[in-house]
Amino acid sequence: MRNLFFILLTGIFAFSSHVCLGQNHAIKAGKIYTMEGNPIENGLVLVSDGKITAVGTQASLTIPEGYTIHEAAIVTPGFIDAHSVVGLAGIYNQKHDSDQLETSNPIQPELRAIDAYNAREELVSYLKVFGITTVNTGHGPGALISGQTMVVKTYGETVDEALVNPFAMVAMTIGSSVADNFEKPGTRAKGVSMLREAFVSAQDYQRKLTNSDISKRPDRNLSNEILVKVLEKEVPALITAQSARDIITAIRLRDEFGFDLIIDGGAEAYSVLEEIKASGVTVVVHPTMVRNYGDTKHATYTNAHKLHQAGIPFVFQSGFEGYVPKTRVVTFEAALAVANGLDYDAALQALTIDAAKLLKLEDRIGSLKPGKDADIALYDGDPFEYTSHVLKVFINGILVSDEAR
Repeated sequence: MRNLFFILLTGIFAFSSHVCLGQNHAIKAGKIYTMEGNPIENGLVLVSDGKITAVGTQASLTIPEGYTIHEAAIVTPGFIDAHSVVGLAGIYNQKHDSDQLETSNPIQPELRAIDAYNAREELVSYLKVFGITTVNTGHGPGALISGQTMVVKTYGETVDEALVNPFAMVAMTIGSSVADNFEKPGTRAKGVSMLREAFVSAQDYQRKLTNSDISKRPDRNLSNEILVKVLEKEVPALITAQSARDIITAIRLRDEFGFDLIIDGGAEAYSVLEEIKASGVTVVVHPTMVRNYGDTKHATYTNAHKLHQAGIPFVFQSGFEGYVPKTRVVTFEAALAVANGLDYDAALQALTIDAAKLLKLEDRIGSLKPGKDADIALYDGDPFEYTSHVLKVFINGILVSDEAR
C-alpha cells in the first residue's frame, strides 16, 4: 500500500510540474527593475508559457483572466553568477562531491563541465532560493588549464534540463596557486611557458587540420581541439589572475595568441586600471569577501567600485573556496561592493544584463523584456539590504521557490 501511495504521489508531482510549465502569472511590484531603462513604479510583469509577455505599469496593463497574481515590494530579473563551481563542488566538501579540479595534469582543456555537473546538488537549490537563476559553472581555478565551463539554470533534475550552454569558456589560472596543486610548474615563468607551449601545439594542430592531403591531417586530439576553439575565438579564455603581474601576463598572452580574454578574480586590478582598460577586457571581479591570503592578499572591498569608476566592464561571481560550502551567494558579494562605494545601478547591471552579455545570452536572460525567459525574483525590500527577503523565484516561468529567505 505504501509503494502504491508513493507511485501515485510521484505521478501527481510529475503532472503538476508539467502543468506549471503552462501557467500564466501576473507579478505586481512597488518597483520593477527591468534593466531595460528606468525602474517602473507600481509595475506589472505578465508571464505566459515560460516567457515574459508584457512589462509596464499596473495602470497601463490589464491582467488577463486566469492569471495567478503575485505581489512584492521589489522585482528584478533573476541574478546571474558569472563564475562558480557549484554543481561540481558539493555541500559536503568530500571527495565524492569535489569534481571542480582534476589534479592529475595541470593542462586539461578537454575536461567537460557537463560530464561532472550534478543538477540535484543541494548548493544549486541553495542559490536558487536567493534569486540566483543562472550560473556559469565548471572547472575551477588552480590548474594552468583546468577545463571547461558551462551555463545552467538553477532548476532541473538533470543536466539536460538545467542546460543553457554546454561550453561557455575555458578556465585557466596564472599565479602561485597552481604550484600548490601540482609538482610542475613550480614558478610563474614555468607555468606561463607551459601555457605558451600548449597554444603553440594547438596552432600547429590547427594548421595541419587544413592540409589538402587528408593522410597528413593529425589524429584527433581533444586538448588541441579545444584550444583551437579558443584561438579561433569560438569561446573565450577565462584566466584567473589575481596579482597585478599575473593580470598583465594574461593580457600579454592574449596579445601573443589573439584569443578573447576574460580576467577572473583580478584582486589587484585596482593597481593596473590603465592597462586593463587599454586591453578592453572584462573582469569577473573576485568575491568581495574573499579571504585575504596568497594571491588575494591585497584584495579590497572597493575593487568593483574602482573598476566602475575607470570605465572597465565587470561582473560578479561567487567564486571558489576550498572549505564548506565552497560557494557563495553572489548577491551578498555585490551588496558589500555597494556598501563600499559601488553605484547601486551598476551593481544591479553587473548581476543581470552585463553578465548576460558576457555570456552572450542577452537575448534570453538578464532583463525583464517581452520574449525573454521569465527568470524573475521577488523581494520584500532592497535586494542589497541584508534584512530583505527573497519571497519568490521564477525560472522559465515556473515558480521554483516561494520560501522567503
